[in-house]
Order: sequence, then C-alpha cells, then structure tokens
Amino acid sequence: MGRHGTIAGRKAAQDSKRAAVFTKYARLITVAAKAGGDPDYNPGLRQAIDKAKGIGMPNDNIKRAIQKGTGELGGETYEECTFEGYGAGGVAVVVECLSDNKNRVTSAVKHDFDKFGGNFGVPGCVSYMFNKKGVIVIEKTDGLEEDEVMMAALDAGAEDVIPYDDSFEVQCDPEVYDDVDKALREAGYEIVESDIEQVPNVTSTPTDEAAIKNLKKMIASLEDNDDVQKVYTNCTLDLYED
Repeated sequence: MGRHGTIAGRKAAQDSKRAAVFTKYARLITVAAKAGGDPDYNPGLRQAIDKAKGIGMPNDNIKRAIQKGTGELGGETYEECTFEGYGAGGVAVVVECLSDNKNRVTSAVKHDFDKFGGNFGVPGCVSYMFNKKGVIVIEKTDGLEEDEVMMAALDAGAEDVIPYDDSFEVQCDPEVYDDVDKALREAGYEIVESDIEQVPNVTSTPTDEAAIKNLKKMIASLEDNDDVQKVYTNCTLDLYED
C-alpha cells in the first residue's frame, strides 16, 4: 500500500510497542494542551485525545497529560524539532520530534541515519519533496464504493481520494482539515487514521534489497525512540511489511 502500509500492518506494528506509543501520544496531548485544556475549544487537543483513545490509552493517562500541559501538574517542557536526510537507497526521510532534550534526540536520530546507511542532512535538504496535508484514512468495508467516498470527501472540501487495497486515503488542505474530518465522521465512515502529515510530491522506489532492508531497520529504530513522533518517507514500498 505504498508509504502507509496496510491497516493491519500498521496496527500490528503499533500493538507491538504500545507502551512507547502511549508515551508519544501523552507528549502530543501535553503540548497541545498548552493552548487550552478544553478539547471543545482546542481542535489540536481534541485530535490528540481522539488518537490516544484510538489506541486504547487509559483516561487517567490522558487526564494527566492534559494537566501537565495546562500547568496543573509539573512536568517536562517539550520542544518541537524536525530532522531531514536520505535513507538507504536515496529515499527522502523527514523525522518530527517532541523532546525535552534537543541534543539527545539530535544525536540519536543522526546515529540511526549513520548506522543504517543513510545521510543525515541539513534543514530543507528533502522537505521540498513533501507538502503538508490533512490525511484521513477510511477503512474499506463491504459495499463501500470509491465514488461514494469521493463525493462525500469533495463535498466536505477535500482535494483528492486515493484508493488502496484496504482503505481510502482522503487528502485535503490543512486549513480545512478539521471540517473534512468532522464531516466524514458524521457521515459514519470508519476513520482509522487522521492527522496533518507530510505527503511526498516526489517519490522514490529503491530496488536494492540490502538498501530496502536497511531502510526498514532505520525507520523501525527511529519510531522506537520516545522523542520521535512521526517518520515520513517518499518511498513507494510498504516499509512495514516483513
């Protein structure tokens, strides 16, 4: 399924490291809550909470993360930082992080690039190959037709709908993301992922098996890092497939 992999593959990878995923979402909630602790008036916080609940994070964990963000509880201060470079096979990679120690995460990310045959780059070296877009993944169910999803998404303000084996990927401008996400949920579609993401406008398809293997290992190592929130590539291959 290209850059995302199948729904089952992504869920399996997520389930295998659930504690680490909880940590990542807790940080995301804490940072979002700095703009206000009420999700009804803070769309970023609402989205973070929805994602956390979607992976089964306990309500107590969510509440503590919000309280850290609003200052009701003490806690670390997280800084957003983004790193770029090329993975094995010349694949462009963007790594988004939330960390309380920028030096630590910089060193760790650079180490992963070096260890697995990549090249850690300077800001801007590959980001021009990506566009920021709202991405909403709808699970394919029996009887759900592409034309139906396309019509609903476009009516809500989306730009495109891309069909995959087990899902439809709806893409939209970040400015209308909240409206599109809300409209599709209210229409009753099964939303399995929804976020603002880096979508490649230039793609890469490595053919060397050793490079592909190293690329998969690098992505897995990066995603195991608690400081790393998201890893994006412009690879057309399923990097979650064994």
